[in-house]
Amino acid sequence: MTTKTAVFEKIEQEISSLRTDTISEKRKETLQPLTEFIQGKVDHGKEIRLNFICTHNSRRSHLSQVWAQTMAAYFNIKNVYCYSGGTEATALFPMAATTLANSGFQVNTIFQGENPIYAIKYAENAYPIMGFSKTFDDDFNPESEFAAILTCSQADEGCPFIAGAEKRIPITYEDPKAFDNTPQQAEKYRERSLQIAIELLYVFSNIKA
Repeated sequence: MTTKTAVFEKIEQEISSLRTDTISEKRKETLQPLTEFIQGKVDHGKEIRLNFICTHNSRRSHLSQVWAQTMAAYFNIKNVYCYSGGTEATALFPMAATTLANSGFQVNTIFQGENPIYAIKYAENAYPIMGFSKTFDDDFNPESEFAAILTCSQADEGCPFIAGAEKRIPITYEDPKAFDNTPQQAEKYRERSLQIAIELLYVFSNIKA
């Protein structure tokens, strides 16, 4: 049985409350290629690079990147490196960062400006995830041997070819941006974050190390 890595207590509680039995069979089929990609890399002792891509690299791709890295650590799956990018660079939307903080992540702003940089930690001794908006082919991201996970339909349709991607996996999510500046904003961002967390919990819980 895989040993679980200690994450911050509040994140541990959040993960423990997630129910993967709420995932539909159709959605499980959508997630299966990602599970297979990760398992294949584990079986051959290779590094696992996951680049989550959406249009603006501002919300869904960051939530996916952070939760994927966290779940990999939680299930002690080694050599997992998670990235995110967009078809264009904008900024990591503040509510996305706040949503992660509310789930127990340590989120520190290390650079202010039009495209701020956040250091996001899920465990005391974990290297922080650097959260900022960038294009999927930015120098910060891998050049080859990675899975490109398309988290929005616009990016999926707008990126018919992603250079260096070993596999292309569409796993799209509704954009919480639709609720910006409404009374439902915080609720909808949390809803989307938890959906992503549940699905990535399902994926990594099925990996045999």
